[in-house]
Amino acid sequence: QVQLVESGGGLVQAGGSLRLSCAASGSIFSINTMGWYRQAPGNQRHLVAGITRSGTTSYADSVKGRFTISRDNAANTVYLQMNSLKTEDTAVYYCYYTDYSFNYNWGQGTQVTVSS
Repeated sequence: QVQLVESGGGLVQAGGSLRLSCAASGSIFSINTMGWYRQAPGNQRHLVAGITRSGTTSYADSVKGRFTISRDNAANTVYLQMNSLKTEDTAVYYCYYTDYSFNYNWGQGTQVTVSS
């Protein structure tokens, strides 16, 4: 089992920045891809960004050029640097990882609120 602990959410004004962190512990050898999804009220959960163990990244079109995902394999931590935040980025952000059988596992979520 792997435990994911997220931190870094909060309230920020539009145009500001936040950095999310997600630290994994436990059976970390089973971790393949890590990243972030988000879910706004009344909406489905959507992928924000993901990064493989080798460092290949993917982003939702809505965050390209503003968000940067990175990963420290030695620290078993994934980061999401969010710049130029918009009100539409407001959501609960969930850290996730997939194992080598492509099963998804989730953190508890952290609230990001962007005010106008």
